[in-house]
Amino acid sequence: MLPQSKNTVVGMVLLNAISVMSQNMSFGADNFYRSDNVTKWPVTFPTQYDTTVAGNLFLPDSLDRSANHSAIVVGHPAGAVKEQSADLYATKMAEQGFITISIDHPFFGGSSGTPRNSISTDLLAEAFSAAVDFLGTQQFVDRERIGAIGICGSGSYLISAAKIDPRIAAVATSSMYNMGASARNGLQNSVSIDQRKATLASASQQRWAQVDGGEVVYSLGTPLSITNSSGAVPREFYDFYRTSRGEYTPAGSAPNVTTGSAMTSQANLMNFYPFKDIDTISPRPMLFISGDQAHSREFSEDAYRLAAEPKELYWVPGAGHVDLYDRVELIPFGKLTRFFQESLGGN
Repeated sequence: MLPQSKNTVVGMVLLNAISVMSQNMSFGADNFYRSDNVTKWPVTFPTQYDTTVAGNLFLPDSLDRSANHSAIVVGHPAGAVKEQSADLYATKMAEQGFITISIDHPFFGGSSGTPRNSISTDLLAEAFSAAVDFLGTQQFVDRERIGAIGICGSGSYLISAAKIDPRIAAVATSSMYNMGASARNGLQNSVSIDQRKATLASASQQRWAQVDGGEVVYSLGTPLSITNSSGAVPREFYDFYRTSRGEYTPAGSAPNVTTGSAMTSQANLMNFYPFKDIDTISPRPMLFISGDQAHSREFSEDAYRLAAEPKELYWVPGAGHVDLYDRVELIPFGKLTRFFQESLGGN
């Protein structure tokens, strides 16, 4: 829980806010989709670090529990929770016959860890392997046929996990962010070395403040309001996280903290290099999905360039970054289904 009296959120109020426009629900935006043919089971399971990960297990209602099946772990966008995008992907893939599980990143949602909304890249990667552990204990899951999907920032955490966990048999990412490169360099290398050092200096000073008994300070990833001067990227995220299209506050959490993170976490992200040695994942297949209009497309391009075969970079025409969170008419679920059927040997 984030007691509002004990935490300070940076940047939560923007001046000269303009009235909120209706959320853009075009292209079938349906983040909270539920299937009549799939049952969701809330679960928790431990990590190797004695922490707890919360997830939703999705089982096709037609599942033959006497047979072994393929399974897929789904990670949510950075700073979000499993109910934002990951549940949608997991439900849609379960409709195709896969056993799926969406997970909350450590420190987020129902998963354990304090301070809340902190970022430990090792623990974020470990959550994928812990989900593989959990799936492998289910009698109807084939341990040799477990893959994973990482959406937005979780794509880079999935790659980090797959490099050291060969049990992840196939890797797919959607609208991937390289969270390390983004923190160090910004989009299109827009952050200078001096700016990076200033961020690290602020994070280290915040450590002193907390050592001396000060409050945990949070940087808000998505604004609570938009202004006439708001750029395209903040508007894109706002349309999902701050409207009924995708807004979700987990039980026990303070409202309006989605996409926020502890300020001191920036140092961890800047020391995160998920694409280093990405080629060692081969010969396990990798699929990188991105909108051809996405502001984040550079990260999928970089990963594809550095990865070894078999690999594929799949462009969704006309799609932006957040479009692939919940716009079911744009998200290529058919492509994902074929990829996992081929790489995992069917359902």
